[in-house]
Amino acid sequence: MEICTIGGYEEVGKNMTAVKMGEDVIIFDAGLFIPGVVELQDEGFEYTDKDLRKFGAIPNDKVLDKLGWTDKVRAIVISHAHLDHVGGVPYVANRYPRVPIYGTAFTMKVLEAVLRDEKIRITNPINIVKSDSSILVKGKNTKYKIDFVHTTHSTIQCVFPVLHTKEGAFFYALDLKFDDYPTLGPHPNYKKLRELGKKGVKVLVVDALYSGTEKKHGGERIAKNLLEEAFSKARDRKAALFVTTFSSHIERLANIVEFAKKTRRQIIFLGRSLNKYINAAIEAKQCPFSKNIVLIKYRNQINSMLRKIEKDRGKYIVVCTGHQAEENSILDRITKGETPFNFKIGDHLIFSSSVIPTPVNILARERLDSKLRKKGVKIQTDVHVHGHGSREDLREIIQLLKPKHVIPAHGTLQQEAPFIELAKDLGYKFGETSHLTTNGKVLKL
Repeated sequence: MEICTIGGYEEVGKNMTAVKMGEDVIIFDAGLFIPGVVELQDEGFEYTDKDLRKFGAIPNDKVLDKLGWTDKVRAIVISHAHLDHVGGVPYVANRYPRVPIYGTAFTMKVLEAVLRDEKIRITNPINIVKSDSSILVKGKNTKYKIDFVHTTHSTIQCVFPVLHTKEGAFFYALDLKFDDYPTLGPHPNYKKLRELGKKGVKVLVVDALYSGTEKKHGGERIAKNLLEEAFSKARDRKAALFVTTFSSHIERLANIVEFAKKTRRQIIFLGRSLNKYINAAIEAKQCPFSKNIVLIKYRNQINSMLRKIEKDRGKYIVVCTGHQAEENSILDRITKGETPFNFKIGDHLIFSSSVIPTPVNILARERLDSKLRKKGVKIQTDVHVHGHGSREDLREIIQLLKPKHVIPAHGTLQQEAPFIELAKDLGYKFGETSHLTTNGKVLKL
């Protein structure tokens, strides 16, 4: 078995891994690197394959050309709907013409929405799979079974893809977060993980972003409690009430709507990103709150609604984009004075999110928060639990799967290094059975 760690092994995002067995290659994920996208936008470049590569915004899968693997790709498997896992597909898929793409219904609906938004056509068949199901992928001389094991994360219908080979199983655990008491959907399929561990896992590629954090991150029930407390502090009927969170976090949005209904305000969702993910959830029949909200996408309609909110602040609750202070998001435009609505002293804003730990995001949020506080807005931040597992989750998955080899991913080398220490405690030897790698490298196991 040969593993090419294409992207996501030196940064948070741009995730892409290729696994080769004989004359066959399976690709796992193809994501965007958001800071690269931001830089591209700031410089005024287009969303083209060439420009995205220039700014390092998509994985450098051209390494597969040098290896002679490109023509051997038999399937592209997507683990979940976050853009750092699926957002690069529109820009790399045509390098693998007619190769089928697999993912859960919500994930594939998000991919289709991205393709529509960017006006991109691909020739690859898009195949929807169910969580806890299996498929067979045809290779040159054999067929490969791939399991899609249900797990929990900060979006819905997430899976751990597992490729079965004669060498043993390749287990792809990006992203990892064990939530035993989710508020939407089932808990992770521990039974299947134990079965795979008994059968034999050759290698585990795992999300090690918080491998240096010992304390287990809370589940979504904790976030729900935090939301309830945050809403209890925002009872002024004359003040505006805004909430912002990750657009893809359907479970969190469902909990926000649950508390928003109790305010007896009309619930308004503003922004293209929210529109994209909620419509994908509706199409995948995974949006339990769709009838309780007004969903607005287009600029003129958004401005018209913000004009109404400005005149009658206590009538509405607004869920909007902009928690990372993204350029041209709703919050960004409001704070720049580019909309008919302006925050006033006493208005409430709940950030049901954390700042993505990259310099670009940290600086942007500091600037946004400063502007809002100067306007007298009552800000509540970090009403949130992380979607990535801590050291304890990593210890648990290793003990369940008992893999022969472990490879940390989804972070900088500094963020992944504590995982190597954990692996050592669990009996793995660095360079032999635990591997700290970089983008574009090939591991032969």
